[in-house]
Amino acid sequence: MKLDVLVFGAHPDDVELACSGTIMKLIAEGKTVGIVDLTEGEMGTRGTVTTRREESANASNILGIAVRENLDLGDSSFELNQASKYKVIKMIRKYRPTLVLANAIDDRHIDHPKAAQLVKEAFFLSGLRKITTTVNGKSQEAYRPKHLFHYIQHYHTRPDFVIDITAFHPRKIESILAYRTQFYNPESNEAETPISSKRFLNFLEARSREMGEIIGVEFGEGFNSHVPLPYDLNNLL
Repeated sequence: MKLDVLVFGAHPDDVELACSGTIMKLIAEGKTVGIVDLTEGEMGTRGTVTTRREESANASNILGIAVRENLDLGDSSFELNQASKYKVIKMIRKYRPTLVLANAIDDRHIDHPKAAQLVKEAFFLSGLRKITTTVNGKSQEAYRPKHLFHYIQHYHTRPDFVIDITAFHPRKIESILAYRTQFYNPESNEAETPISSKRFLNFLEARSREMGEIIGVEFGEGFNSHVPLPYDLNNLL
């Protein structure tokens, strides 16, 4: 299956938190989108691997994505080694996306910038013909997508560009709350954590409003690029 967009997240829910509005907007415009989670989020204080799998499936249905896979590299323990890179390369070559989205370049959780670097390296290496990979006994062709962008997460980061997600913000919150063990759930009996508090939910809305304000809309999602982005000045006139 060829996808237009492949989105990587260090943990299940990273993608929903940071760029689910953009994903739903792309799908509404006719693009095919898939998600690859690098770990199962098994080190999280709340929930279990089983509940997180169920929550991830529910969130995926809300987003309307074409496919979702989990590489199970190890929450808080995966490394930037050849084995990890080859697993990501296989995903890129399998789905052959035009655009790749990945974790924040710098962030509070140690897995986020590590995942950003892992995907960045695999993005490049996937295009080298002398790197050979196989899936189900079949050799994969070398392939390098056209674009790699990083979504913004917890740290306050100046975006290189912002996507208007105003029409999709309510469903973005719905996809986040699908992770019932992780985020605000007044019916939960588990001990509250910083990300399960109502304050964190308010922070997410404030961040989306901040990004939206930058471009003159109600809600937005920001992204960073390693390279300058081309722009037609006629679009400004």
